[in-house]
Amino acid sequence: MSAIRLLVLGAVRQHGRAHGYQVRNDLEYWGAHEWSNAKPGSIYHALKQMAKQGLLLAHEIAPSTAGGPPRTEYEITEVGTEEFLNLLRSNLVSYDQRPDMLSAALGFIVDLPRGEAVELLKRRVAGIEEWRRSVTEYYTPEEGPEQLGHIGEIMNLWVHTADGGVEWTRGLIKRIEGGAYTFAGEGEPFVGVLAEGEENPYATGETHTEDDH
Repeated sequence: MSAIRLLVLGAVRQHGRAHGYQVRNDLEYWGAHEWSNAKPGSIYHALKQMAKQGLLLAHEIAPSTAGGPPRTEYEITEVGTEEFLNLLRSNLVSYDQRPDMLSAALGFIVDLPRGEAVELLKRRVAGIEEWRRSVTEYYTPEEGPEQLGHIGEIMNLWVHTADGGVEWTRGLIKRIEGGAYTFAGEGEPFVGVLAEGEENPYATGETHTEDDH
């Protein structure tokens, strides 16, 4: 599974209603085109596909006074919200997915209550530690990778990645427990989307045939 589903649902949800180009602009603003497959074609395809699946509701609106084709605005449905939250929770807990999945989940972590976010991250730590224990049953990090020939470097990479993941996650838990960020139900959230017409300093400038739809 790719991160595009979570990213698009989350972007639409933050706006309430958004047309495709707004969603694309937001994801470029977040740099998602650099660390995920959130390219224009993928974004527009995901919007249409999830509208067909009932996760998004498509509204056709009148063209602007300047002319051009009617635009479609998307709104997340109850089913879409449920899917969004399920993806968010599972990606925060799972430790063996692609980095873009965790990155996407971090972008929406404050959509959860603070206590739930901490609990999910603690489950992530427990999962990594359990995985590490299973690996070190037949690979002893203290003896170095050479014990298994050059193949030991693979185990060495995995163990170091696990250790780094635990350290980073525990640091995040500590910051959240210490009061960092504004979570669901705590007041005005951080505004991470662009307002209509606001210039995006990180836009790629690449045009796509769906930009005006």
